[in-house]
Amino acid sequence: MIYLCAISNIRSGACKEDCKFCTQSVKWGADINRYKEKDIKTIVNEAKLAKKNKAVGFCLVTSGKGLDDKTLEYVCRASKAVLNEVDIKIIACNGTASKESLIELKKAGVEIYNHNLETSREYYPKICSTHSWDERFETCENVKSAGLRLCSGGIFGLGESEEDWISLLNSIKKLNPEGIPLNFFIENEKLPLKATHNRQMALEIIKMFRENFKNSIIMLAGGREKVFGNKFTEGLKVGADAIIIGDYLTTKGEKPDKDIEILKKEGFKIANEC
Repeated sequence: MIYLCAISNIRSGACKEDCKFCTQSVKWGADINRYKEKDIKTIVNEAKLAKKNKAVGFCLVTSGKGLDDKTLEYVCRASKAVLNEVDIKIIACNGTASKESLIELKKAGVEIYNHNLETSREYYPKICSTHSWDERFETCENVKSAGLRLCSGGIFGLGESEEDWISLLNSIKKLNPEGIPLNFFIENEKLPLKATHNRQMALEIIKMFRENFKNSIIMLAGGREKVFGNKFTEGLKVGADAIIIGDYLTTKGEKPDKDIEILKKEGFKIANEC
């Protein structure tokens, strides 16, 4: 059974952090579409389209370090508006967050919070200097204590080592998340990093996480097209059981109907709930 999830970049390119893998950081000056708040009606229409394309989850993503009061109000408003018209699981991804803020998201209908650890605690200072890995881990703990389902994974191909993969995996084990997104770095000419991933590496990572997380949903997330092209089902066959459909935050994804056609052709069943 394969789970489909769609994302909506509801605040784009307004982040002051210096994560070397992220085009949404103003520090790097990447040529992306930047805006403060996407119109609520637009978000609702995107959720309707996601549902039509068989997505069971719809993720509201905001750029920026964390979930401040203004962002919290906006995400809560967007969540309520979507749920008023669409029967879909709401996921929020809004950076570092306190337990109190996460409880408010839950009251607004958010069921899952996505906050990736990104990479190992040891390697993190090499890709970000404006906040710590420990803040990320603490947010994930807050998600669990607030009664939300946790989605937490990482991004690969940043120049990290296999030891970093294992360190990241062991940290995620401590959190025992329901969902684990596996992202593969997408290069941009403005970013200071070059991708170090390949197809075989991606397959090894997927296998490793599947072996260690028997009961979590393992998602092929950003960059799957870069490592697999149209053959993303290779990743599903070795252990992943979810994909993101449609566009990513600042880059285009594959057309959902094409992904669905490939899944059906290869005999995969699409889940209708998660």
